[in-house]
Amino acid sequence: MTRADAAESAACQEVLGILALVGDKWSLLVVGQLRDGPLRFGELHRAVRGISQRMLTLTLRKLERDGLVSRSVQASVPPRVDYELTPLGDSLLGPALALGEWAIEHRTEIAANRLRYDAR
Repeated sequence: MTRADAAESAACQEVLGILALVGDKWSLLVVGQLRDGPLRFGELHRAVRGISQRMLTLTLRKLERDGLVSRSVQASVPPRVDYELTPLGDSLLGPALALGEWAIEHRTEIAANRLRYDAR
């Protein structure tokens, strides 16, 4: 393998890792909920139906690590923690919402295809 091949392979792995993050259903749902502004953990937990507290915590940490979400703590009793999209996270909204719209538009067709395939 040449250096160019190795570099291309490494870049491909990076892109796949990013796509795995943003393609994760919880990540997309959290990003979608934050589109209108900051939310507290409890507000996010109520808004993202079906997510456990642990999964929400892990998802927020991943999104924060990658710079898509920022976490701010206000010194109050109890401490107030807000999460909001960064400019990078905000730039993900367009493609994420387009993918969601595509899924809504084609869900019936895909369900029919699955039934037809499974019946074989």
